[in-house]
Amino acid sequence: MTDDSTDHDATNAYQSLVETLGHDDPRWAFGTGVEDVQAEITSPVPDGVDPADLAAYCLMLGDDALICSHRITEWVTNAPELEEEVALANTALDLLGQARVLLARAGWVESAGSAGSADSSSMAGSAGSAGRQRDEDSLAYLRTEPEFRNIALAELPDERDFARAIARLLLFSTWRLALLQRLLGSRDPVVAAVAGKGVKELTYHRDHAARWTLRLGDGTPESHRRMQAALDAVWPYVEELFRTSDVERRLADAGVAVDPEQTREEVDAVLDEVLARATLTRPTIPHAGPINGQGGRQGMHTEYLGQVLAEMQSLARQHPGATW
Repeated sequence: MTDDSTDHDATNAYQSLVETLGHDDPRWAFGTGVEDVQAEITSPVPDGVDPADLAAYCLMLGDDALICSHRITEWVTNAPELEEEVALANTALDLLGQARVLLARAGWVESAGSAGSADSSSMAGSAGSAGRQRDEDSLAYLRTEPEFRNIALAELPDERDFARAIARLLLFSTWRLALLQRLLGSRDPVVAAVAGKGVKELTYHRDHAARWTLRLGDGTPESHRRMQAALDAVWPYVEELFRTSDVERRLADAGVAVDPEQTREEVDAVLDEVLARATLTRPTIPHAGPINGQGGRQGMHTEYLGQVLAEMQSLARQHPGATW
């Protein structure tokens, strides 16, 4: 061991967790995994792309990851096995890393961008945000429920039912993996970078969820019953995954985003194969929403998002600007 406390000590567990990402911010024990994040986040908006649209799109993808990460984190100290607890914690951290980069990109683009269309400006957040930069923390902790743009599937509670957590992870990871694979060629360098790292992570998440689905679905009569019930509970929220917002449609035409409808065939094929092997029945339950044509992408959420935000934002709101 060296006497110089600034040198790296491989035996110091906490020091090994700290990642400064090259910008001297030791608050995050786990980084994004994307190198030179600051340089990428400040990359110019691609030519011909509305900055307000790009900011709104980064919020959509970032909020999906952030809220789903929080739900998965609720299993830490509650998972059925110690090994599973570690696996779920790592899954949540992967999604948190994606959310950090996407929210930071949204904040930078939002502040640097010119005035966009009325539709995209409203989707990017509260009115009057143009010209001031909101960082990843303020976007995560200081927005209100209608300002979030995540899909409903991400915010649903598991109600301490492990099968529900697995069913949601199977649907979410299958869909997000198909989405990120198509975003590898995005004209926005930050979106492409998140996709590049996220594809590897989501491949593991989907495989992990599929293995548990097989184990429970093709297990005992009781595990089969509960896995089928869990699948039935989350299935009404699948259709929203394939709805295309105006922002996504415009950015898909500009080569930045993906029309989520394009992922439907692949997602259906994967789910059909997993469910068949798990001896589960594909639900035929009616889809939930939208309400008056609006869903999560337009800030219309279930009652569960408010509960998520109340817990997730409580510390930041009680102690504004606090660091440690």
